Order: sequence, then C-alpha cells, then structure tokens
Amino acid sequence: MSDRMRRVNSILREVLAEEIERLSDTRLEMVSVTAVDTQPNLRQATVYVDVLGEESREDALTALHGAAKRLQAVVGAEVRLKYTPILQFAIDPGITGGERIEEILRELRGEQSEGPAMEEE
Repeated sequence: MSDRMRRVNSILREVLAEEIERLSDTRLEMVSVTAVDTQPNLRQATVYVDVLGEESREDALTALHGAAKRLQAVVGAEVRLKYTPILQFAIDPGITGGERIEEILRELRGEQSEGPAMEEE
C-alpha cells in the first residue's frame, strides 16, 4: 500500500471516529473505528469497527449502515478528495480472530490445570 493510501485511510479513520462519537444513536455508544481500507480509485471504503459486547454487534452495524449517508457527507465536507468514497461497515476480523485465539488458549489452560498432576521424583 502506498504512503498516500495510508494517509487517506488514517484521515478517514479519524474523521469517522469523531463523527460516530457525535451521533446520538445509543447503539453506537461502544463502537470504535479500528481501520479503514479505501480502494485505490477512492470510490469505496470499508470501515472496520470493534463493538464492545458481542450481542450488540449486529445492532451497531445496522445503525452504522443507517448513518452511512450522513457519515459520507461529513467525509465529503472535511476531507479533500477527488471522490467521496461510498462507506461500507464491517466488524474488524482481527478483533474476532484475536478473541477466538484467546478462547482457545483459555480452554487449553483449563485442560492443563484439570489434567492429571505429574508426580515429582
């Protein structure tokens, strides 16, 4: 990824994070923007978010999809780009993958502590 695209993604992440904080929707209270991946042609951007509480993820994504036009308008007004990207929202796969790894490690630790104790000689 080029330096220019990294800067664009970083700026979009900052602007979107600030604007999502300003939204009054209670479903977005525990949402944080973790990354933005903009296509090189600037036509679309995937916004990766993390939501505290697994049960509220779908509600948060629904709220973000509903606020997409407003968020795009803010990006268009605050960020100077040739095109204003169409925003798509997704749960950050790195976060869910990390949670799964932690779960597996907890299971392994639980099995080790419950397993037969080794006798010392």
